[in-house]
Amino acid sequence: MKFTFAHNNFNVLDLDKSLAFYKEALGLIETRRHEASDGSFTLVYLGDETTPHLLELTWLKEWDRPYNLGDNEFHLAFQVDDYESALKKHKEMDCVCFENPGMGIYFISDPDGYWLEIVPSK
Repeated sequence: MKFTFAHNNFNVLDLDKSLAFYKEALGLIETRRHEASDGSFTLVYLGDETTPHLLELTWLKEWDRPYNLGDNEFHLAFQVDDYESALKKHKEMDCVCFENPGMGIYFISDPDGYWLEIVPSK
């Protein structure tokens, strides 16, 4: 028996705002979408066009408040081939929430407060 990663999920309050953020900040594109027949939720899968891993964004129609992320001690990590340009872009977008120059990494925060780690390609 072998298990492989398929996707990670983030629930989002404003799907359009999140889709725009992930496209601008990380270049992720929509690969597929599922809408509930009763309109109660929408699932949108985002990919990087390189790896098979996906980020699933879930929008719940009746959800009307920010998500409780607890201590927000979880994150997704993304490698980037031009670390300095990425950091500059993310600073311009005002989404950098933590920098660790000693480790050569930083984090950005999406519209719902999820942290995304940015690491240079090795």
